[in-house]
Amino acid sequence: MNVDGVPYRTIWLDDDGWSVRILDQTRFPFHFETMVLRAVDDAAKAIAHMHVRGAPLIGATASYGLALGMRADPSDAALEEAYATLLATRPTAVDLRWALDQMKAALAPLPPKERAGAAYAMAANICDEGVAQNARIGDHGLELIRAIAAQKGADEPVNILTHCNAGWLATVDWGTATAPIYKAFNAGLNVHVWVDETRPRNQGAFLTAWELGQHGVPHHVIVDNAGGHLMQHGQVDMVLTGTDRTTANGDVCNKIGTYLKALAAHDNDIPFYVALPSPTIDFSLDDGVANIPIEERAGDEVSHICGRGDKGEVMRVRLTPDATALANPAFDVTPARLVSGLITERGVCAANKSAIAAMFADRVAQAAKTG
Repeated sequence: MNVDGVPYRTIWLDDDGWSVRILDQTRFPFHFETMVLRAVDDAAKAIAHMHVRGAPLIGATASYGLALGMRADPSDAALEEAYATLLATRPTAVDLRWALDQMKAALAPLPPKERAGAAYAMAANICDEGVAQNARIGDHGLELIRAIAAQKGADEPVNILTHCNAGWLATVDWGTATAPIYKAFNAGLNVHVWVDETRPRNQGAFLTAWELGQHGVPHHVIVDNAGGHLMQHGQVDMVLTGTDRTTANGDVCNKIGTYLKALAAHDNDIPFYVALPSPTIDFSLDDGVANIPIEERAGDEVSHICGRGDKGEVMRVRLTPDATALANPAFDVTPARLVSGLITERGVCAANKSAIAAMFADRVAQAAKTG
């Protein structure tokens, strides 16, 4: 996607051909800066400290992190250590494990001298395939938006509510939930996006609003609790989110607050769609509420917020009394019964075990084989 008219991905090889450059998302929206990763620990810190975030981009960064590790030391012991270090960074997003498992399975049988080159090639392929998957998600989601647009007429915008950032900043390019939006906008459809601010880290207000603005997509930022009101008054035509992990039976784990949007959508007969590439599906789990580990992040994400003052200075301020206890669950799980459909790179499927298994029979078989 474009930044001031210049095409970017969120992660790429630097000019030296081996170090990895990323967009530093902790600096958005007030600064556009990049970071260079030169070692496994750099990649692990970038993931853990959310310089990169979003399930697909976490997986891509971990892939390049493993490549950096193999460049430094391609031994069996170093492969195991790099794998473990990267795997421990974020517990909820399944793309992380998927990417690392793919890399490790391919690298372990190779002679150590061949591992670095193979790792870089695999990481590049994971990134390229992710971009292609997201573009296909966009194509399939576009048809859903086109159908709503046909019912409303050209003069009425299709109003889409989204939560958190499932845009190109959460992937390598295109995004998941935003891919259909960008495809619809590029096709000339009249679309408008309600952007949840998405506390506590404000990924909607900081990231989704920034990238939609860069692309020229009409949007408004709203507080997280405004969505239900807008739905009651006919101002939302569909809800479209991403996911960090979706179970084999269609339960969807996403940024905290997604479940509440799904409940409001259900109560107002508004379709609630989830866009995701197949590596985000965890075929080993059925019950998301009981079995998906929910990351508990630091309380200062709740007590403090970053913003820009009237004089242009960027500052961090406290919101809560000093002695207040803080809790910060980062994700929640939306039961499959509230999900209208899953928009994947292979098409739109119902959020139930049989439909998912039919669409991804090869992935189900692979998961069964690997245990």
